[in-house]
Amino acid sequence: MKNKIRASIYISLILFVFIGLPLVMADWPDFRGPWRNGHVSAPGDTKAIGLPLRWSETENIKWKTEIPERGWSTPVIMGGQIWLTTATTNGHDFFVICVDVETGKIRLNEKLFHEDNPEPLANNVNCYASPSPVIEPGRVYVSFGSYGTACLDTYTSKVLWKRRDLPCRHFRGPGSSPVVFENLLILTMDGVDVQYLVALDKMTGETVWKTDRTVKWNDLDKNGKPIREGDFRKAYSTPVFIDFKGKTQMICPGSKAVYSYDPRDGRELWIFNNLADYSVAARAVYEEGIVFTMTGQGKAGMLAVRVDGQGDVTKTHLVWQMERGAAKLPSPLLVDHHLYFASPDGLASCVDAANGNLIWKERIGGTYAASPIYADRRLYFFNQQGSTTILKPGRTYEVLATNQLDIGCLASPAVSGKALFVRTKTHLYRIENSGNPVKK
Repeated sequence: MKNKIRASIYISLILFVFIGLPLVMADWPDFRGPWRNGHVSAPGDTKAIGLPLRWSETENIKWKTEIPERGWSTPVIMGGQIWLTTATTNGHDFFVICVDVETGKIRLNEKLFHEDNPEPLANNVNCYASPSPVIEPGRVYVSFGSYGTACLDTYTSKVLWKRRDLPCRHFRGPGSSPVVFENLLILTMDGVDVQYLVALDKMTGETVWKTDRTVKWNDLDKNGKPIREGDFRKAYSTPVFIDFKGKTQMICPGSKAVYSYDPRDGRELWIFNNLADYSVAARAVYEEGIVFTMTGQGKAGMLAVRVDGQGDVTKTHLVWQMERGAAKLPSPLLVDHHLYFASPDGLASCVDAANGNLIWKERIGGTYAASPIYADRRLYFFNQQGSTTILKPGRTYEVLATNQLDIGCLASPAVSGKALFVRTKTHLYRIENSGNPVKK
């Protein structure tokens, strides 16, 4: 295995030196983009990208490719390749797919794992291929939670390593996406039976550290066993890394609590208990010493917590709290000190990040699972019914455009160059300005 890994690195360097393939940051390395917050451009970059404002099934579509089986994972893009995952609806077989950026042709469709007895999903929202891949030069990492995690060479499509020994009952299917930090691939395993984070050596797949969640459950019997499990213990959130006073924290909400960890060793830095809600899915966002996170199901609220604490900061570090009316599944956008999100009942909101005050709330319609993106001074919201509402950010509600595709999204969109890549429940689209007049 070590020889294969060395060969992979050698091939990557040869391709860079002699062919000129870029060994740089991917166009869209994980489900929230290059900055892990839904922003397409770097902080402070105000140059227009040129994403389309309007499209339909007959306008501004360069290609449309049917994706087999079922998956809600966001595509990741690098070096002319699009990587995504899919799985059979019965949860027996799990696949990785590579699509050509220019043509939309499927270049690889490989089964990575088989499961004889998958746990039923018990709902019609999730599927068995919801975690998004993460990509870096020469490597793509895909995970299906407890059903398996793998690393592939993006130049040869060879599998470099696999893991199938990380137990977790997802109950309604896996959802947390893997993340890369330095030499580590970090997985979040919040199940109904166990809840932990584990870091793997990204070169070998071997375990480097494992940290259990420490929230104190308040529904245990006299023997310490849960009276209720199910939704009250699982979660789907993906970690985000922040820099605070020169030190890196990994913020990863779980069920009933928000946690900060040292990503290098898995040590818990602080915990904020929020026992009202559970089953959080959204990824947190961060600004100026404060982390903002949705609380999940239940009341579906939102928290703003200072990150300068240690230990249990529940009673000391809350900045503000929105008790209900926030998003249950999508991650928020943080733009110019304002938070934007869509609630389950199709209401888009703008909240002042400084104090949590609601600035505006308007109905844009539909139901939402995909996380929105920010580009060209626009907010893009994709719903499960095929409609995309594009808003102008600011303290005044303004709709710039509404576009319709045949089928809607649970996967979050991706961007490469001037093109928008949208994965619906059945297809992957490349959407970009064609130069043709927009039909009224």
